[in-house]
Amino acid sequence: MKKEDINEETMADIQQMGQDLTGGEGTEYYEEDAETGYDSPEDDHEALQDDEPARPTLKEVIEENAREDEKPFSSTLALRTILGGDILNTQAIRRQVWLILIITLFSILYVSNRYSCQKQQIMIDKLTTDLKKAKYKTLSLSSVLTERCRESHVAEMLRANNDSTIHPADQPPYIIIIPN
Repeated sequence: MKKEDINEETMADIQQMGQDLTGGEGTEYYEEDAETGYDSPEDDHEALQDDEPARPTLKEVIEENAREDEKPFSSTLALRTILGGDILNTQAIRRQVWLILIITLFSILYVSNRYSCQKQQIMIDKLTTDLKKAKYKTLSLSSVLTERCRESHVAEMLRANNDSTIHPADQPPYIIIIPN
């Protein structure tokens, strides 16, 4: 593409794309290339070596960011660092990992113990209710038995059945004394 064909707007777009891709200055149009209208890669490379300090390569940037070294704990705590898991990577959290595990263990024991106690309490309440029902039933059966075993009730039943040989006593009972 020749210099005359490139208008200023297109040149600005190209420079912006170059900045976005390289992270710095974009492709520049050098004066020595004005005759041909093309940028040669050798000229760009020489110009970058002369004018600017060497930038790190993409591989170096990735290696630097991909390290799993310790990052210092930031004093500003953001939701992004908590949800992203960055907070678990700090040295302060790593030193406290056993404390966190013990707290987790005690929490699990507390919940299981509470569940067990609730089950036992439900069983106790059920057994208490069953015991009350049994007591009421026993009391009612005892009163019915007492009513049926009264002497007057037994006498009425015997009179109702004429075929019985059992009669109520007409004389009071005698006390018999047996000498030794």
